[in-house]
Amino acid sequence: MRHVIAISLVLAVSLTGCTKAKKAPTYDGENLPPDVAGNTSPSATTAALNAAVSENLPLSEQQDFEDAKRGLIVSDPELRISNAEGETVWSMPSYEFIKGDAPVSVNPSLWRQARLNNIHGLFEVTKGVYQIRGYDLANMSLIEGKTGWIVVDPLTAKESAAKAMAFVREHLGDKPVSAVIYTHSHIDHFGGVLGVVSPEEVKARKVPIIAPEFFLEEATSENVIAGVVMTRRSMFMMGPFLPKGERGHVDTGLGKGVVYGAFGLLPPNETVAKTGAEMTIDGVRFVFQNAPGSEAPAEMTFYLPDLKTFCGAEVVSHTMHNLYTLRGAKVRDPVRWSGYIDEAIEMFPDVEVYFGSHHWPIWGHDRIIDFLEKQRDLYKYINDQTLRLALHGATPREIAEELELPETLQSSFANRGYYGTLKHNVKAVYQRYFGWYDGNPSNLDPLAPAEAGAKYVELAGGAASLLEKAQAAYDNGEYRWVAELVNHLVFSDPDNQAARELLAKAYDQLGYQAESGPWRDVYLTGAFELRHGGPTQGVDLALYMDMIKHASLESFFTAMAARLNAPKADGKEMIVNLVFTDIGESYVLELKNSVLRHYKRDPRPDANVTMKVTHDLYLKMLTGKAGLKDTLFSDDLDIDGSRLDLVSFFRLIDKPTGTFDIVTP
Repeated sequence: MRHVIAISLVLAVSLTGCTKAKKAPTYDGENLPPDVAGNTSPSATTAALNAAVSENLPLSEQQDFEDAKRGLIVSDPELRISNAEGETVWSMPSYEFIKGDAPVSVNPSLWRQARLNNIHGLFEVTKGVYQIRGYDLANMSLIEGKTGWIVVDPLTAKESAAKAMAFVREHLGDKPVSAVIYTHSHIDHFGGVLGVVSPEEVKARKVPIIAPEFFLEEATSENVIAGVVMTRRSMFMMGPFLPKGERGHVDTGLGKGVVYGAFGLLPPNETVAKTGAEMTIDGVRFVFQNAPGSEAPAEMTFYLPDLKTFCGAEVVSHTMHNLYTLRGAKVRDPVRWSGYIDEAIEMFPDVEVYFGSHHWPIWGHDRIIDFLEKQRDLYKYINDQTLRLALHGATPREIAEELELPETLQSSFANRGYYGTLKHNVKAVYQRYFGWYDGNPSNLDPLAPAEAGAKYVELAGGAASLLEKAQAAYDNGEYRWVAELVNHLVFSDPDNQAARELLAKAYDQLGYQAESGPWRDVYLTGAFELRHGGPTQGVDLALYMDMIKHASLESFFTAMAARLNAPKADGKEMIVNLVFTDIGESYVLELKNSVLRHYKRDPRPDANVTMKVTHDLYLKMLTGKAGLKDTLFSDDLDIDGSRLDLVSFFRLIDKPTGTFDIVTP
């Protein structure tokens, strides 16, 4: 999984005003809202569908539960994590309701996965290898070296990583961190690094920070340009605004949820550029497999040959993963992904222990190979069979309805759609090869949703008639059709409360039925916003200060260009020099033809204005820590030329706050 790097503003924003952001809400289990999001009761149709899941899957199978509990040293049933302001950012007690049989309002298969992910604490994987699970979305793994702990994937936030590390030291000994390994470039695997080791320690003790090739670029730049949209959509995918409960958030399928704390980054000082690279780290032998373009743009696995132990990172997990993630991202390559798993099977033929960046380990050579082979063939099957049906003319939606996994693959719980799903992964494969257009001329230039909605409502005989038909479909359990039909009315008339409530009720039922944690959260968040409205404030970039300071300046200028308001810039031409006085770099921004370009070069003498600024002040401006007054009168800023021209230039840059509507126009 990846929590997006929510870089929603650029240098220009602070010069024209910045929206103060609110953090994702937290619930500790004892302080739930009095109205649990207003959800409706599960319908008879939902109850029947969920009952059928229980009948058709061996949910009582205990091997996964035995594996998830194996090696438990100690757990903390009262585990809560707070930030510097004393606010709760993580609470395992809030998931205590997940026990016993599934309630009618939760897909029993997802409930099983949620119960497995509830098993938390400090575990011994094998001699010298330990894991902390249940302190964040991901796992933090620790390998005992000669002098200290080799920390693998230090979680999402400083708060959760520090709490986990303190727990380890309390029960296993107060050893220093001798190395840090980032398996891949998603924030839930590096954002908490400052909670386990400080920059000063790294420098003084020469602590290796090891990552795959191109890690830093991918970790800091992936969402710079599109971060606003990704952040807003991740609120649906991860459900942070939903209360935890039988009719709310229960699990992501990949782990319990995301810790919204302080995010940081220590740049790697050693990189893995090729498969087969060997290192001895604090006395422990490693063999690395480079796997770029699989689950992450920069990713690697590793093998501990002396322990016959394989860390699969997030290339393999106890779930079908995403070829396309619902928050929005580039489609991943299932063929390469499958190939890396096959390569790992060939590279490490004597493996006896597996552990990963999420979920629980597996022991025993034959069981591990079976797990790897089924994960390998899962992604290849989705790719090949989607293409086969496309070659016969089937469209993405048709393929998603038709394609099923063979029994040998779908019978494995590790291949179930708890995080990714077969339906949206099929569409991702189609998109990767053929793009968004399905070939049907009617889909080439369709009407915008609000305009189409009005015409559908008119065709249905008006709002009352459409609602009558939709209510009948709802009573008949046709929730997907209700969602499609009533969505037209909501986009035609967003103030129609009867339409909003009926659509929300349909989303409730679809959420209750979903086997995928993200699908459940998407539906229930949609229902929540239809009833209560969307967010009113955006993202607090100050939380990302310790991470974005490592991003390239070019990535921010690219983001600035994507925020240029072209209609306002029509006919305007301007040249702005930006000189970063403390790092010795200069950039020229050129506005022409309603396009903003940047060049890393010496200042141009014909520029309208030259702005000399320190990198530190630039970051404070970026994150909203320094406003217009602070900036213009700071000793760290010098302006040659018209300040009015500078302000006029920055006013051409949009200030997206990430509060746009999704379930309404």
